[in-house]
Amino acid sequence: MLEIDLDQADPEFRKALMREPGSEKIAACFACRTCQASCPVAVVDERFNPLKVIRMALYGLKKQVLESDFIWFCSSCYACQERCPQGVRITDIMTILKNMALRAGHAPTGVKTQFEIITKQGRIYPIDDFDNKKREKINLPALPTACDKIKELFS
Repeated sequence: MLEIDLDQADPEFRKALMREPGSEKIAACFACRTCQASCPVAVVDERFNPLKVIRMALYGLKKQVLESDFIWFCSSCYACQERCPQGVRITDIMTILKNMALRAGHAPTGVKTQFEIITKQGRIYPIDDFDNKKREKINLPALPTACDKIKELFS
């Protein structure tokens, strides 16, 4: 069982999370464990438990949530969210937490690398002549090899 030290709680973290679109109903969670029972990841890795993440977020345990590996285990299958009797948007909350963690510099190396590539190139892998020749064969227009608009979005 997880021991919680409320001296580490950050009430502003809870408030910030609850202001994010999609997390408005997080406080409606009454720990019925439907999310945990629905989660395919929890079946194969006991470290991940959607209920545990939600409860930790509600307690304001910012450091423990954002610096943990387990928020990245969510497969975004929406099983928990579809079955939640309170309508808590659990998968959306996991995405919000991942975004908060990334902004705070806490993310797996692969996620950080993908983020850097997307912000620089506008896509996860570059488009080259080979790709455009394949597109031409099936009557699709060529894509630009550079995606300069992305620089405007992230500047």
